[in-house]
Amino acid sequence: MPSRLITTPNTSISENLESVITRIRLASEATGRNDDVTLVAVTKTLSEDPIKLALAAGQRTFGENRVQEAQAKWPSLKASYSDIRLHLIGPLQTNKIRAAVSIGDVIETVDRPKVARALAIEIERSGRSPDCYVQINIGEEPQKSGVLPNEADDFIVECCRNFQLPVKGLMCIPPNGQEPSLYFALLRKIARRNGLPRLSMGMSHDFETAIDFGSTEVRIGTAIFGARSSR
Repeated sequence: MPSRLITTPNTSISENLESVITRIRLASEATGRNDDVTLVAVTKTLSEDPIKLALAAGQRTFGENRVQEAQAKWPSLKASYSDIRLHLIGPLQTNKIRAAVSIGDVIETVDRPKVARALAIEIERSGRSPDCYVQINIGEEPQKSGVLPNEADDFIVECCRNFQLPVKGLMCIPPNGQEPSLYFALLRKIARRNGLPRLSMGMSHDFETAIDFGSTEVRIGTAIFGARSSR
């Protein structure tokens, strides 16, 4: 848990949400797609106050980076809003698997066999089965988590067949400062050949491009809640 959570200015959150939702709709319409694109409002480091404003504005799908932070904030919010769906979008440690399965509705960062095996054991034990996405290190960056693209097919098969995880899609974060289109196209190609319908790609600065390449979930924080201090 961080030492402090950030409170953002309250007056613009509903307007920002409306603007982002409009941009998502227009980007989706421009591709001629009929499927919905889900907005995952990323709330890492935020206190409950701005989250409650987003909830009051109708937002129900959120993303958290850290399991410990999610545990601190979301049980009470979920008790008040039964239709919340929480995506866990940060690196997942095996000692946090039980908590992740208990609080998360979607786990987007299945990135290695050790995590996949631990998830399978906890899902069997608890009877709770969040959707799982395999994280692909799409730019093959040594500092980032994720399966390398040329190892993705084998790992997806391992997750589905050996561990029987409910793998629904893929997630990626393209290299910072580079044109994301080629990376989004590659993630879509991997998903298609493995029969996976969901693609979590695109953030505040590139989500419209991601939608053009088939994204079904866009993870947006700054464009809704404003800039936050890094940690």
